[in-house]
Amino acid sequence: MPAFANPPLYATSKPMLDYAQPVSPLKRHLYGAAGLSLLIVLYLLPGAVGHDPWRGDDIRHFSAVFAVLNGEGWLLPHVAGEPLRQVGPLYHWVATLFALALGGLMPVHDASRLASPFFAGLAIFWIARASARLHGKHTRTPAALLTLGTLGLVVHAHEHQPMIALMAMQAWTLAGLALVPTQPVKGSLQAAIGMTLAFLAGGLAGLFLTVPLVLLIATTCPECRSPRASGALTLGLTLALAASAIWPILLNVQAPDLFSRWWGDSLAAITDSVGETPLPKFIELFAWFTWPLWPIAMWSVWRARRRLMQLGTILPLLSVLLAGAWIYLNADSDAATMLPFIAPLALLAAGGVPSLRRGAANAFDWFALMTFGVFATLVWLAWTAQTLAWPPGLARSLERLAPNLMLEVTTWQAALGVAIVLIWGALIWHLPRSANRGPANWAMGMTMLWCLAVTLLMPWFDHSRNYRPVAESAAIALAGESPGCVASIGLSDSHRAALDYFAGVRVEEVAVNETTCRFLLAHDDRLPLGLQPAQQWQQIWEYRHAGGRRLEVFRLYRRD
Repeated sequence: MPAFANPPLYATSKPMLDYAQPVSPLKRHLYGAAGLSLLIVLYLLPGAVGHDPWRGDDIRHFSAVFAVLNGEGWLLPHVAGEPLRQVGPLYHWVATLFALALGGLMPVHDASRLASPFFAGLAIFWIARASARLHGKHTRTPAALLTLGTLGLVVHAHEHQPMIALMAMQAWTLAGLALVPTQPVKGSLQAAIGMTLAFLAGGLAGLFLTVPLVLLIATTCPECRSPRASGALTLGLTLALAASAIWPILLNVQAPDLFSRWWGDSLAAITDSVGETPLPKFIELFAWFTWPLWPIAMWSVWRARRRLMQLGTILPLLSVLLAGAWIYLNADSDAATMLPFIAPLALLAAGGVPSLRRGAANAFDWFALMTFGVFATLVWLAWTAQTLAWPPGLARSLERLAPNLMLEVTTWQAALGVAIVLIWGALIWHLPRSANRGPANWAMGMTMLWCLAVTLLMPWFDHSRNYRPVAESAAIALAGESPGCVASIGLSDSHRAALDYFAGVRVEEVAVNETTCRFLLAHDDRLPLGLQPAQQWQQIWEYRHAGGRRLEVFRLYRRD
C-alpha cells in the first residue's frame, strides 16, 4: 500500500500521482506493514498509562469500572453508586477484564484505561478492512493513516471512553456490510455481530447508527438487491435484533427499576432535546474534530456523484447521515459524540485519496508538515515556560492556570523530546513519494505531537485535570469528624467519582434544598461569589483546584 505498504503499491497507475522511485529494503520495512504497525502502537500506548484518572469522561467511566470490580453495576454502569444511563456495559466489561489481568502490574486505573487503545486499534483494523472491501486493497493503508491523523480521535483514544467502543463496533458493522455483494452470508453475519456489540457499547445510539444501514442499503444499493443478498441481510438483521435483546432482558429481570430508568432516559434523550444543538456550534466542532477527513471525503463524493448508489459511496455516506441525525436528536454537544463520524468519513476519504490532483495532494502534504511543526513548537514553548520561565508572558499565563505547579528541568525529558522531533523529521524527509504521502504525514505528525506532549507536558496535564488532591484533602478534613453522611451541592459526576475512588467518600445530592446529613460539600467555580448555605452550616475546609477560568473552589460545611 502506498507509503506504508507492500512494494508493488508504492506507485499508482494514475500518471498525475506516479511518483515511483527506487526504494531500499530498509525503506520497504520502515514504510511497510511493520512500520505501520509500529506507528499504530506508538500512537495508542503513550499517554494511556502513567497518570491518575482525569476529570470528565476519564474518571467518570473509570468509576463505572471500579464499581464492577467491587461487584456493583455489572449490567448497567454506575458512577459512585448512581446508575450511568444512556450507555451500554460493553466498554466497562472489557476495561474490567484489563484491570483484572494487568492490575497487579500497574495501577488499576491504568490497566483498565488500556481498553481504549484496544478498541481504537480494533476500529482502525475494521476501517482498513472495510476500505479494502469497498475501494480495493490499495486503500487499506490510507484509511488507517487518515484515521490516525484525525484531530478529534487522539485524546479520546487515551481516556476511559465508551464511545471508542461504539466507533469500533460501527466500523465492524460497516466492514460486514461491505462484504455483502460478494459474500452475502459471511458479510451479514459479521454485520450482525457488529450491530449487537454496537448496542452493548452505546445503547440505543448503537442501534440507531447501525441497524438502519441494513434497511437502507437493501433498498438503495443495486449490489445488495439480489435474492441472496436480501436474504442474508434479513438473516443478519434478525440475529442482531434477537441477540441485542438479551442484555435489556437480563437487566429487566435483575433490576426492573434500573431498566425502567435506563429505557426512559434513553428515550428522553432523543425526544426531549431534538434540534437543541446550535448549528454554528455543531459545524465548528465537526470541522476541527474530523479534520482532515471531511475535505477529502467531500472530494470523494463529488468524484462519485454519478454513481452515488454504488456501495463504496452510499454505505459510508448513509452512515455519516445517521451520525448527524443522532446528534440532532440527542442534542449532545460533547466532543466525544463526534466519534461516530470518523469511521464513515475515513472510508469516504480513503476512496478519494488516489484521485487527488497533484496540487491538492501537495497542499495536503505541506499543510500537515506546517501544522504539526507549529504545534510542536508551541509544545516546546509551553515546556520552557514552565521550566525556564521563558517566554515570560506565557510563563505567567501558565502559572495562573496552575498556580501550585513547580517543575524542574529534567535531562531525560529534554533528550526524549528532541529525539521524538528528530525521528519525525527524518521519517518525513525520507518518506517515499506516493499518493499516500499526505495521509502518512498526518498520521506521523499526530503521533509525534501526542508523544511530545505526553513527554513534556504530562505533569501540567495531570496537575490541572486530576482531582486526587481534592479528594484526599477532603478525606483528611473528614477524618477527625464523627461519621455521618455527606450531602453535596453542585458536584459533577467527575467530582463524585473522584471522591469515591480516591477517598472512599460517597456523597448524597441535596434534594429540594433539604438534607439530613451533618456535612455538606459544595462546589463553586463562579468566584468571587460563592455558595451561601444557611447560617446553621459552619465552613471547616476549603480547597482551590487549578486556576484562571478553570478555577474550582470546594468547601466543606458542618451543621452546628
